[in-house]
Amino acid sequence: MFVIANFLVAVAKIIDIGLSIYMWIIIGRAIISWVNPDPFNPIVRFLAGATEPVLGPIRRRVPLNLGGIDFSPILVILAIVFIQSFLVQSLYQLASRMGG
Repeated sequence: MFVIANFLVAVAKIIDIGLSIYMWIIIGRAIISWVNPDPFNPIVRFLAGATEPVLGPIRRRVPLNLGGIDFSPILVILAIVFIQSFLVQSLYQLASRMGG
């Protein structure tokens, strides 16, 4: 049973790290949007390519663009924090109950 518990801990850590990295990518995209970035810059293209598949559908479904401020990154960051607090912590607790 401890093997499954260790596997769940590893999965929880990977999910947690992946979500944290993606949250920082979204924060970077939001900060870059405050200036007029060069659309041909590789960093700008990476940030746009990595975040637009998530931010685009949220912009279409939840049109929260008040005064030129795009609130979709805030909604995605809140969703990431929720997933980290709920899913990752649930996996840790499930692993601790299975391990001993």
